[in-house]
Amino acid sequence: MSGSSTGKAFNITTFGESHGKGIGVVIQGCPSKIKIDKILIQKALDKRKPGAFVSSTKREEPDKVKILSGTFNNMTTGTPITLYIENQDAKPKSYDNIAKAFRPGHGDYTYQAKYGIRDYRGGGRASARETAARVAAGAVAQLILDQHGIKIRTYTLEIGGIKAVNIDDISQKNKNSLQCPDLNAARKMEKKINKIKKMGDSLGGIVEVLASNVPAGLGEPVFDKLDADIAKALMSIGSVKAVEIGAGIHASQMTGFENNDQILSTGFVTNNAGGILAGISNGDDIIARVHVKPIPSISKTQTTIDEHGKETEISIGGRHDICAIPRINMVCEAMMAITITDHLLRQNR
Repeated sequence: MSGSSTGKAFNITTFGESHGKGIGVVIQGCPSKIKIDKILIQKALDKRKPGAFVSSTKREEPDKVKILSGTFNNMTTGTPITLYIENQDAKPKSYDNIAKAFRPGHGDYTYQAKYGIRDYRGGGRASARETAARVAAGAVAQLILDQHGIKIRTYTLEIGGIKAVNIDDISQKNKNSLQCPDLNAARKMEKKINKIKKMGDSLGGIVEVLASNVPAGLGEPVFDKLDADIAKALMSIGSVKAVEIGAGIHASQMTGFENNDQILSTGFVTNNAGGILAGISNGDDIIARVHVKPIPSISKTQTTIDEHGKETEISIGGRHDICAIPRINMVCEAMMAITITDHLLRQNR
C-alpha cells in the first residue's frame, strides 16, 4: 500500500493490521553507533498500549517490541531497523456481525471505494492499532534528539469541552491517568468520560505538544516547511481533524502588532509563531495543538448502508476507547520526534 512511509533523511514505513499477526515499522536513515535501549522503546509503548486508562479499550495487548534488524551489540549499524509487535489479543469474530455494513465515522466506506476490498476486523490498516508502530519509531527518533538536548512533551488540554486552565506545571499531568496538568479539570474530564460511556457514546479533545531546545534553522523553504511537515505528520494520525501551530486560529483575530513576536537581545518576547517563522525553526519552543475527534466506534444505534447500498442500522460492540486521549498523546509525541529528527538529519547532512 502506498502512503505508508514518511520522512526523507529519517524515513519510516509502518506495516500490519489491527487483527493480523502483528504490526511493525522499518526505519531507514538512523545514524550508526546509537545505543538502542529496548527498555526505553518499551516504556514509550507502555504509555500508548490499551487497557491502562479510564478512557481506553479493554483489549489487553502487552505490545512487547522485538528488534529484528539494524542493530549489533545494542548499537545501530546504519542499516534499516525493523521493529515488530505481535498482536496477542485480537478477536476478529467480534466484527462478523457488521462485516457487510459501513461503520459511520470509520474508513470502511472509503477503503472499499479505493481498493474494492477492506479488512473489516477492527478497521485493518486504518485502525489506531497501527500507531503502536509509530510510537516505537518515535522512541528511536528521540534517542537521536537526546544527543542534541531536544525534549518533547505532551499533555491533555481538553476533553469533551472541559479545558485545562492551570497548565503552568506540566509535571502535574503525571498525577492522573488522563495526563492533564490541571488536576481539577482532570477530575471533571474523568467524570464526563464515565457518563458518556454509560450512554454508549464517545468524546474528543485537544492535545498540546511542546518541543524544547530545538535549534534555529531547521526546515526548508516553501513546500517542506517545518510547520507544514509537523502538521502533516500529526494530521496523519487517525482521529486527528485539525492542527494549530503557535497562536493557531487565534492569529486570525489579532492585529499584526499583536501577533508579531518582538525580539530583544535575550530572545523573543512572545511565541505566537510557535517556534517557527517562514517554515524554519527560530530556536523558541515549538508548540502544536492537536484536535482529536470522538472515537467513531460507539454502541449507540446509527443508520448506515451495507455493501449493496441498502440502508440498515448498526450498533458497534466489542472493545473500544471512549476517547483517544490520552493514548494518542504518545503518538503525537512520536510524530513530532520523527519529524524534527528528519529535519535535523537533513540539516546536518
